[in-house]
Amino acid sequence: MKKEKGLYQVSLKVIIKNTKGEILGLRAVDKGSMKGYFDLPGGRIDADEFYAPFEEIIKREIREEVGDVKYTLNNSPVALGRHLIPSQISSSGKDINVIYIFFEAKYSKGEIVINDEHLGFKWIDISKIKLEDYFDSGILEGIKMYLAKK
Repeated sequence: MKKEKGLYQVSLKVIIKNTKGEILGLRAVDKGSMKGYFDLPGGRIDADEFYAPFEEIIKREIREEVGDVKYTLNNSPVALGRHLIPSQISSSGKDINVIYIFFEAKYSKGEIVINDEHLGFKWIDISKIKLEDYFDSGILEGIKMYLAKK
């Protein structure tokens, strides 16, 4: 019996750290799959970006979600995660499986301006919180993997 291969969307997420070691968390909207939790800057790769450098996709996503901030990106992935967008809230009416690839960046300057994909932002000291109170699903999985490597 032949196994069916899974289809996945890929999302590039960025753990942006300030000089205090806090990470930039984006408050998730109430109608999304992360309701009540924080997301990280980043997003899915557009169809026309398949061959684009990851740094360019990340640059676009950060500009769209948090404005024109300055940062230094580590171009090597630091963690992975898996996230399910259930059919009830997906635009296609079907479950969407998303693979997160996490990168790390150092924030240097610029005003953070949140777009309508999120409700607000917070600098979070992940060493002083219960991660499950702030993050869920693939974001939680990725942050745990990131911390385990530190």
